[in-house]
Amino acid sequence: MDENSPLFAIAMAAELTGLHPQTLRQYDRLGLVRPTRTVGQSRRYSMRDVAQLREIARLGAEGVSLEGIRRVLELENRIAELELRVRELETALADELLTRPGRRVFAAGESGDVVSLRAGTRAQRNNQVVVWRPFKN
Repeated sequence: MDENSPLFAIAMAAELTGLHPQTLRQYDRLGLVRPTRTVGQSRRYSMRDVAQLREIARLGAEGVSLEGIRRVLELENRIAELELRVRELETALADELLTRPGRRVFAAGESGDVVSLRAGTRAQRNNQVVVWRPFKN
């Protein structure tokens, strides 16, 4: 089951969160939670909405204002979007590396500069051994 599937009517969402249905309506009007609407315009809450309502209740109990809660939720949602985008980009990069291996290889030089290498070669390593002895008085 998808966490974004609209499952719960307002009465059930209110029971699951411990909030009054009128409070859920107010949060919807303020844009803190956006439940899906049925054809008859009834609200349907998903598991994600219920979790967000619980978070709103927790933050409110800690004394955070509704505007502060709105901003926290906005930032959390933005983080979730960015994490999803990072996963998409990582997948695209992995796919690209698998389909075109050895196109370009880079390494870091001694001074931190970027050194281009031919495919199949390794970076030259400094293999000097340094012997250290403690200073004796």
